[in-house]
Amino acid sequence: MSDGRPSEPPVVAEVMADGKFGAPSPMPASAPPHPLAEFWAYFSVNRGPVIGLTVIVILVVVAVLAPWLAPHPPNEQYREAFLAPPFWATGGSLTFPLGTDDVGRDILSRILFGARVSLSIGFLVVALALTSGIALGLVAGFFRGPIEIAIMRLMDVMLALPSLLLAIVIVAILGPSLINAAMAVVIVQLPHFVRLARAAVITEMSRDYVTASRVSGAGPLRLMLITILPNCMAPLIVQATLGFSTAVLDLAALGFLGMGAQPPTPEWGTMLANALQFIQRAWWVVTFPGLAILVTVLAFNLLGDGLRDALDPKLKR
Repeated sequence: MSDGRPSEPPVVAEVMADGKFGAPSPMPASAPPHPLAEFWAYFSVNRGPVIGLTVIVILVVVAVLAPWLAPHPPNEQYREAFLAPPFWATGGSLTFPLGTDDVGRDILSRILFGARVSLSIGFLVVALALTSGIALGLVAGFFRGPIEIAIMRLMDVMLALPSLLLAIVIVAILGPSLINAAMAVVIVQLPHFVRLARAAVITEMSRDYVTASRVSGAGPLRLMLITILPNCMAPLIVQATLGFSTAVLDLAALGFLGMGAQPPTPEWGTMLANALQFIQRAWWVVTFPGLAILVTVLAFNLLGDGLRDALDPKLKR
């Protein structure tokens, strides 16, 4: 019968070689899961992020191996094959699997090389915007006062303008080119990273570990870069992933308007702009570059959703 006292934890008795029970030994404690294993468990709860990650890996491999995977040089013109249809359509050929454009260039080859352009420039844009945004957000959130007011009011002015319109104005001032378009997209994306970094820094500044570091004699640079910044990276990583898809879209839009990559550079937005007049009688010239943009943007959005579920403690189940 129970006398009201709490039951003691069970012990396991060791069995000796002769069948007698030896001294009891405590139950072994289960080891905590590895951080990467825990991250993957939350990341792979839904299939969408896994599919997005798989597509991104394929895109990166295709971009790296484009010179070997492309059946033709991207700018080579085959004058006997103007607007040739895909191989499954009437008049198509496996020589040009996805057809050719209005000057006889292979569309598949240009899409493969376009992945190299779009991914490399998109990575450059996100890296510059993320680095600059972290620096400004750290300064604004750590020092506060007039410095914070000046930085954040400038970001508010930039956010008040439509992003694509601001990018067009910047490119119009600098001149149309792929690098200038990338710089314009960096400026357009900068306010989102600054605001997010500042909010994360202000939240972390009130934590006990920051107070303890300050009391123990840590200087401003050590507090910002070593104590506070690592704990602010989770939302910034998610924003960087989602910003990559926005960068690809903005670069394609600027290329479509003739303010980004200039012909004959194989860039997806520029390919759409050159093919617009043939949309009714040569659908493949517009469809396949548009599908490349769609798949890339969707993959990065799915990856961003998965990273948010895996890195945000509030969403962990």
